Amino acid sequence: MNIRMRINRWTEARRTLIHDPSIRTSLIQPHFIVEGEGINVEIESMPGIFQQSADIMVKTIASDMKLGISNHMFFPVLAASEKDAMASAASSDEMPLQRVVKLLRKQFGDSIVLLSDVCLCTATTDGHCGVVHERVIDNDRTLPILSEIALSHARAGVDYVCASDMMDGRVLSLRESLEREGFTSTGIMSYSVKYASAFYGPFRDAAASTPTHGDRSSHQMDIRSGYSEAILEASLDVTEGADIVMIKPALAYLDVVREVSNAIDRPVAVYNVSGEYSMVMAAAEDESSRQKMVTEIFHSFKRAGADIVVSYHTREAVSKNWF
Repeated sequence: MNIRMRINRWTEARRTLIHDPSIRTSLIQPHFIVEGEGINVEIESMPGIFQQSADIMVKTIASDMKLGISNHMFFPVLAASEKDAMASAASSDEMPLQRVVKLLRKQFGDSIVLLSDVCLCTATTDGHCGVVHERVIDNDRTLPILSEIALSHARAGVDYVCASDMMDGRVLSLRESLEREGFTSTGIMSYSVKYASAFYGPFRDAAASTPTHGDRSSHQMDIRSGYSEAILEASLDVTEGADIVMIKPALAYLDVVREVSNAIDRPVAVYNVSGEYSMVMAAAEDESSRQKMVTEIFHSFKRAGADIVVSYHTREAVSKNWF
């Protein structure tokens, strides 16, 4: 396997995301994309965040780019009729996520950083992150499907495929598939240290990805686990070819962020997850209070060692010049 240090240097936009010391340029705005036209539906549990169809999302991101928001992460939201046991639809080049990425790459070229979620949970009938066989998630049956999804996103033009599934060996599987197909400049952001957290509830509403049975504790990390497991998970992903590692959630695991940041030699991202976002929105309805809370939170991420912050607060923080 090739370790390609140039991936994170490939464009000025990537270099700015990773290396610029300011909070503003380290922020990534998440998006939820649905099939259809003219759809712009606010997510009830996440005020200010919307499910959007491709036509609306392209316009939204064009406005974001004018504000200086250059980093965008995409999550597909599939209708029940599009889902099956093997997440077959997720790797189709004609899905809304893939279409949006193509349009944005054509419109903005290398001035934008595009990141895509790679997981099965939004496209399976059972809402699990891997293939379920006899009511157990089958790690090794899942890997080829994840690779097909990643290749579809790479063909569309993403900068980074973001492995959020927590299957063992998936970073290596993605890296080998990307290399084999010639996508030597496509990076991998790995959700390396992802806990089986109670803070994901609003996201599952937004992405229609709540499991129909069981939970995700067999593959996501136990909230009681110590630093050694977190460092091992991140180190394994780096060895397999991860270009960026992520800790998720962020606020309850700032100590882990510091330990991982000290231990590894790759950029570290944190995901300021939906439950954290919704708590702030519920606690600080006026803008002044919200600004103070978000500013404090973002500084804590940076102080703990995060290079990159994925946050639903990004648009408001940047548009209102909080940083």
